[in-house]
Amino acid sequence: MAKHFTASNKQLKPDPRFGSVLASKFINCLMHDGKKSAALGVFYSSMDIIKKKLPEEEPINVFTAAVDNVKPAIEVRSRRVGGANYQVPTSVNPKRRQTLAIRWILAAARGKKGRAMDSRLAEEFIAAFKREGTAMTTRENVHRMADANKAFAHFAW
Repeated sequence: MAKHFTASNKQLKPDPRFGSVLASKFINCLMHDGKKSAALGVFYSSMDIIKKKLPEEEPINVFTAAVDNVKPAIEVRSRRVGGANYQVPTSVNPKRRQTLAIRWILAAARGKKGRAMDSRLAEEFIAAFKREGTAMTTRENVHRMADANKAFAHFAW
């Protein structure tokens, strides 16, 4: 019998403050142990920090642009051909692009220790908005790996 998962993108409601489905998805990924109100607090306080640091920009637009900037266009997939494994560059499904971007931003923010999560998250959003930072480095490494292995692109079938 197959496992049944909920289709979260069909059930997902926009977040209360900004009315953004992407923000709601990010909050769900940020959440630990089912503590959604804590995740909401962290996300909204990071938006307030962005508002203070970039007063000319709307915080939800900074967040959306940061996620869009981190989204990868291509990635490498391991493919076994004739007893050898090849890293084959393939284009990324739009849903997976968004998931990877959210995952990389969260990993970058969680990787920095010493400060509160809301300030680390706000710093990572601002860095990704400016096309710099750890999450953008991860994206560039994925693109560089795909570019280095483009000789094996003919194995993508």
